[in-house]
Amino acid sequence: MSISVLIADDQAMIRRGLRLILEDQPDITVAGEACDGAEAVALARQLKPDVCLVDIRMPRLDGIEVTRALADPGVVNPLRVVIVTTFELDEYVYGALQAGAVGFVLKHAGPTLLVEAVRAASAGDALISPSITLRLLRNLAPVRVATAPQPSQPLTERETEVVRAVARGRTNQEIAAELFISLSTVKGHLTGIQNKLGVRNRVEITAWAWESRLMF
Repeated sequence: MSISVLIADDQAMIRRGLRLILEDQPDITVAGEACDGAEAVALARQLKPDVCLVDIRMPRLDGIEVTRALADPGVVNPLRVVIVTTFELDEYVYGALQAGAVGFVLKHAGPTLLVEAVRAASAGDALISPSITLRLLRNLAPVRVATAPQPSQPLTERETEVVRAVARGRTNQEIAAELFISLSTVKGHLTGIQNKLGVRNRVEITAWAWESRLMF
């Protein structure tokens, strides 16, 4: 099945470039384009794409407001939002993460990363790139008050190891190799961790790890 994507960016050249990259893939189709945040929200609700690729800075509504409108935990039938960033705007990206974004892509990143982010979001996962998410959270965590909620049950020692590995940007396969456990065991730990922390994906696990000072 084809993955439908909505592209939201106020620069026509960027939208065209993203469309060319995505439609070059046999499993991805661009369902529509929006030139500002308000149009992005309206089109997303109309088209219900599998993934919304949203610029962090747009007229009328910025990427955080768009993400909150489409992907916030309180939204009925939330959509999957991947944020496009220039990375200089760390605080805005962090806000989008808190609002429910499931991935981040640099505007100057190569086509491979963009396509991987879209596919991961469509599959219900989140792209955790050490060059984006880890650097972002590492820069912000020291200046933020630790507000991470306590888990409903204490994490086991193994679960804590998995959380740290996720927060370092490791894939499931890499975690399995590092901890000498099977891939299915890693997935089982991730499910348990998400339930205990009340989070939905790897991005939120990473945010929790940094906010709770687990990485210091």
